[in-house]
Amino acid sequence: MGAFQTGLLVPVAIAPVIGGALAGSSWGWKSVFWFLAIYCGAFLTILLILLPETLRSMVGNGSKPTSELNIFAKYPLNIYQRTTKIPWQQPARVDGQAPASKPKARIDLLSPLRILLTKHAAPLILFFAIYYTVWQMSITALSALFTETYGLSETKVGLTFIANGFGSMVGTLTTGKLLDADYARIKSSLTASSTSDSENSEAPEEPSFPLEKARLRLMPIFALLNVASIIVFGWTIRYKVHIAVPIITTFITGWTAVGTQGLITTYLVDIFPSKSAAATASMNLARCLCGAGGVSFVMPMINKIGVGWAFTVCAGVELVALVLPGLQYKFAPRWRAEAETKMMGKVEGEEKK
Repeated sequence: MGAFQTGLLVPVAIAPVIGGALAGSSWGWKSVFWFLAIYCGAFLTILLILLPETLRSMVGNGSKPTSELNIFAKYPLNIYQRTTKIPWQQPARVDGQAPASKPKARIDLLSPLRILLTKHAAPLILFFAIYYTVWQMSITALSALFTETYGLSETKVGLTFIANGFGSMVGTLTTGKLLDADYARIKSSLTASSTSDSENSEAPEEPSFPLEKARLRLMPIFALLNVASIIVFGWTIRYKVHIAVPIITTFITGWTAVGTQGLITTYLVDIFPSKSAAATASMNLARCLCGAGGVSFVMPMINKIGVGWAFTVCAGVELVALVLPGLQYKFAPRWRAEAETKMMGKVEGEEKK
């Protein structure tokens, strides 16, 4: 997943460079939107023709034929199945007949909203929405600030975004490995503890897995690094410190923001295993709404109180927001247990009916 998300973040580093080059050319800023229109049209065409359908309720494990509307899409999947080392098994047949297809999953459009309001998920989602907003505020202001403070052209401003994009890629690659190491370490310690208890007791209790400890331990480290980078970003620009310093801070901000996103996304998928897409959508909904609000007033705030104090205020809000993962860490195990008990009771009630 880290490698996959890194691919998604490559444009964060490349796109500003292309945009800056186009805007700084004789074609002007309108050329950026012409480029996007042509690029999106070409990409959509390729997508419709070549992207195979992978939804299991429609194509199973790649063994069911695709629909007539997606007739071209079966060929890339077939080629992949022939060349990969992963064994692709056809569904077992019973009495010479193919097994019955599973019913299609019901689409619940309100599920992300319900998760957003769930008390054992809302604190973390709101926490990341705040950090994402500050991240986007700094990136949005970067172009105008570097132009005014350091006199950069549009092309050179585009190059300064590379550090943020590269930091984002490093964040997603390293966070997954750190999470895996934490999970393995805690699982190993629980196994050792359970083995020791079994030697001293005839019927030892199976210890519950401390999911919050395994997934959220790195949260304060990422958060404090992010806060420090935001403060340094604002004040180094205020006092016109060498441009290399604020550029380096954008690397740290991108790295810690994406790292935090990886921690929270993994945790949400863990606590909502059957609604992982909805859980991710709820986080995207919150962060994008808050981010849109933040970038709308970042420049007016900078013009009012100055760039140094503006980002100091942002960092202060981030520090206050650290209370939210603290609440999650302390109370979420109990909240999750209550939710599971409530769900089990609901299922048993439906079965009796």
